[in-house]
Amino acid sequence: MLVEIRRVHEANYGVYGARKVHAQLRREGLQVARCTVERLMRAAGLRGISRAKGPRTTVPGRGPDERQDLVQRDFTAAAPNQLWVADITYCRTFSGWVYAAFIIDVFSRRVLGWQLSKSLRTDLALDALEMAFWTRQRAGQDVAGLRHHSDKGVQYVAVRYTQRLAEAGAVASVGSTGDSYDNALAEAFNSLFKAELIRNKGPFKSIEDLEIAVAEYIDWFNHRRVHGEIRLVPPVEFEDVYHHENPVPAPAETALTSL
Repeated sequence: MLVEIRRVHEANYGVYGARKVHAQLRREGLQVARCTVERLMRAAGLRGISRAKGPRTTVPGRGPDERQDLVQRDFTAAAPNQLWVADITYCRTFSGWVYAAFIIDVFSRRVLGWQLSKSLRTDLALDALEMAFWTRQRAGQDVAGLRHHSDKGVQYVAVRYTQRLAEAGAVASVGSTGDSYDNALAEAFNSLFKAELIRNKGPFKSIEDLEIAVAEYIDWFNHRRVHGEIRLVPPVEFEDVYHHENPVPAPAETALTSL
């Protein structure tokens, strides 16, 4: 059993604690008590990654902002594309600081869009948003009516960013300046990202090396990493189950129903 535990631990960036190792073993059909997993991991010196806080990257936008906080710290959603959260964090490389922007669907915790840059310009956040829209459009999903929540960072209150949200039929929501609890779910992902990838697998030499590592990490996070807030399954699997249980009626069926 310790061989299987080591395999699961190593295959998942070495970040799983006993709870998630136990969940993954059960997903693979291996029946073992959680207390046994805890005991064997403790004896072998295997443990999960702990998270630590760092400095903030938010630069408040200038001028008045009439947008409201439509979330009020209630980070829940009953379906995909009801609520996305966006945020920016920082990473150190040998060649300097790199900034990372992410878009996350609150329902499934899936990372829909991401981008890296050496600067905090609006394009960093906008490129991540475009990737998120592309991800959903490729799957034939409509994002009209979506609430997009962020802090009041200058990237998110920029005219180009606000216009792009409006074009997609999304509604902008912002938390208060300097309050991490107002965007807690995005902050939580940033903490995971830095613990599981940046500190765990770094340091990285350049932004090019980091881009490859982030792409691999996001693929693992979305498709294989079991998540404690969504029944210990990966985000993509959680969405697939939802769509299987809640199929979208075909246009013909919708027309017949209306008659």
